[in-house]
Amino acid sequence: MSRTEFQQQLEQLRRDVYEMGTLVCQRLRQALEAFETNDDSLAADVITGDGEINERYLELEQDCVELFALQQPVAGDLRFVASSFKILTDLERIGDLAVNLGEYTRQTEYRRYSDIDIAYIGEQTIDMVERAMAAYKRSDVTSAREIAAADDDIDTLCEGASELVVRDLLEIETGVELTENTDTLLEDVSRMLLTIRDLERVGDHAVNIAARTLYMVDHDDELIY
Repeated sequence: MSRTEFQQQLEQLRRDVYEMGTLVCQRLRQALEAFETNDDSLAADVITGDGEINERYLELEQDCVELFALQQPVAGDLRFVASSFKILTDLERIGDLAVNLGEYTRQTEYRRYSDIDIAYIGEQTIDMVERAMAAYKRSDVTSAREIAAADDDIDTLCEGASELVVRDLLEIETGVELTENTDTLLEDVSRMLLTIRDLERVGDHAVNIAARTLYMVDHDDELIY
């Protein structure tokens, strides 16, 4: 294989990874819409659609392996392929978190915490992922570094939302006999805390993507953890 052909395959990998990021963000938006509207049908579509993400992940994983095998990459190419492989893993896991949101939607009949703006938190995390993927596509280290700062804002939003749930629990009278309504309350609390946690994890994966981009371009492991 000529060097030119190899470079073309590297650029195709970049395009394919970026397209997978677009698909994952689309699924996450659908999951948030299902959660907000209590749309069981849309939630089911997100859950079944995870198979497509998993298949795409495995295909691109194989592409990375073949690129390693076809030609011994120089240092910069090696970092690119390795970073792309890591980013694929983060995208696949974001897809799994979208599935979680779909499952929470199907398990929920009543929302106690309507004052918690899950849609806003979710959109902020999706924006982080999209910005991180754009930085990867353009090899933009400045934008990659900005993602870490944005994650602090997501952490603050999630912490505030979790505190609202915990404060509500603390205000509930103690010593009340366990009833069906109490069981429902505890299930709602659990699902809301899990939802907040999963959205925070999406932000963490966006930081991971930015970190791998920074390493890929500048051999800088500042954000890798």
